[in-house]
Amino acid sequence: MSRAFLVVMDSVGIGGAPDADSYFNDTRPDTGADTLGHIVDACAAGQAEDGRSGPLHLPNLAKLGLFHAADLASGAHRSAMIAEPVNARWGAATEQSKGKDTPSGHWELAGLPVPWDWHYFPDTQPAFPADLIAKVCDIAGVDGTLANCHGSGTVMLDRFGAEHVRTGQPICYTSADSVFQIAAHEEHFGLDRLLDLCERIAPTLHAMKVGRVIARPFVGEEGSYQRTANRHDYAITLPEPILTNWAQDAGRAVHAIGKIGDIFTMEGIDTVAKGPDDVLMEQLFAAVDTMADGSLTFANFVEFDSLYGHRRNVSGYARHLEWFDAQIGRLLPLMRAGDLLLITADHGNDPTWTGTDHTRERVPVLVAGCGAGQIGQVGFADVAASIAAHLNIPAQGPGRSFL
Repeated sequence: MSRAFLVVMDSVGIGGAPDADSYFNDTRPDTGADTLGHIVDACAAGQAEDGRSGPLHLPNLAKLGLFHAADLASGAHRSAMIAEPVNARWGAATEQSKGKDTPSGHWELAGLPVPWDWHYFPDTQPAFPADLIAKVCDIAGVDGTLANCHGSGTVMLDRFGAEHVRTGQPICYTSADSVFQIAAHEEHFGLDRLLDLCERIAPTLHAMKVGRVIARPFVGEEGSYQRTANRHDYAITLPEPILTNWAQDAGRAVHAIGKIGDIFTMEGIDTVAKGPDDVLMEQLFAAVDTMADGSLTFANFVEFDSLYGHRRNVSGYARHLEWFDAQIGRLLPLMRAGDLLLITADHGNDPTWTGTDHTRERVPVLVAGCGAGQIGQVGFADVAASIAAHLNIPAQGPGRSFL
């Protein structure tokens, strides 16, 4: 039986979302946002020289059709000097769900457009209702919280980390996504205590249709606080079966790499591997080497988004793209006959854009292992239907296979 490997480059959008004008960073609409395209432009202009140099170099992703997909998404004509894709199919996917966040993108890629409108907290201070903060305080056994606003995680640590260590009050913040995030020091507050707090407050947030409660542990001293890899997402329960359920119900092994297990609350997932992206890449190589015939491996590489997109770090994002490209070049020759590798993204996060939040964009769909040529414009849910078709398992939902 064939195997399938679904790999999400978290936030590597390619512009062109038809409804981008309805989504905002600060007060600026996302019209014209183009994560990949603007990184290409910045590199070409010598504006991404920190730790790398020159034009963006992605030979392996180019051969899979990345720049052709970008042309299809936004009409940017960036593929003119790129070789035609080799043994790959390529297209651009448009999201149906009303969101530009992790759950919306991943749910729909897995076959389930979000069936409701998420709850978003206002960009005011305070951002959270008093009864919610009171419940957090009661669970944590503290007399108050810090922040209570929109903000970037690293900024929150710089602003409130020392006060948190001094007072023991957790740092509660949100963003333009449907999230409630709690940051706390692993040693001074306690990692287990933070995870318990997030797990116990999560049902209250989920009842409000807030997509995720995220534990954001950190370590270090004032002036040098650093997030750790012990982040945990408490996501709202999926209301219907998704690709991982379809595969598991058909008796197939399902392996998650990265935060996939958290996003889907382990629905339909047998095993999971976590860690930073370099560790996750080794886990993907291990899966290609060991996963059984008929299996599904679903991976997310988050550092495009978490380390570089939100921080508006163009050089860092370009470096990570080039690192990922090199790894894919190593991975492709190891695929078995009959394997399918599908590389996509869940939203954009243009590091040249205003603000610090995701950007509404189309995403690439690059498929190795099933011939060559253009797929065309497809929907996110078509990804799940196509994976199911390759694995010869029943699919549900609105998606249609493009294989």
